[in-house]
Amino acid sequence: MSDMQLTGAKEHLFNADVRQQIDSWVAKYPAGQSQSAVIPSLHIVQVANDGWLSQSVMDALANYLSIPAISVYEVASFYTMFDLKPVGSHKVNVCTNISCMLNGSEEMVSHLEKRLGVKLGETTQDGRFTLKEVECLGACCGAPMMQLDRDYHEHLTTEKIDQILDGIK
Repeated sequence: MSDMQLTGAKEHLFNADVRQQIDSWVAKYPAGQSQSAVIPSLHIVQVANDGWLSQSVMDALANYLSIPAISVYEVASFYTMFDLKPVGSHKVNVCTNISCMLNGSEEMVSHLEKRLGVKLGETTQDGRFTLKEVECLGACCGAPMMQLDRDYHEHLTTEKIDQILDGIK
């Protein structure tokens, strides 16, 4: 990537507020250990980039943190909380791991697919919702569950899902 492309990504996303947020995380670690701040930094730049991480954004973050780009890519591609392609305004993450599966997550997924008119991994035509399957969100006692944006919704039923989605403005 050219310096000009990197600078453009930095100017657009790495404004004073974003830099301050990243710098506050970097400051929590010993000098020279900026790689330790990759996960919170990815969250910050993902929000600043309409909810997803392009290669140029990840390259700009690696450059900003003075670490190899692969150190950013490997984290971003491993965790389901990071999106590597454009997403809807609202992300619906449905857990399908064992506890949720045993408590009806398949029915919840089927209902969400029908209600939203998309399959897992897709975004609605109006760009409002992206429906994703996730391995585990750590709320097994509330199975089945989903995460809508940053909020957890547990003990789901199809009626509860409809109520939640109807409540989104």
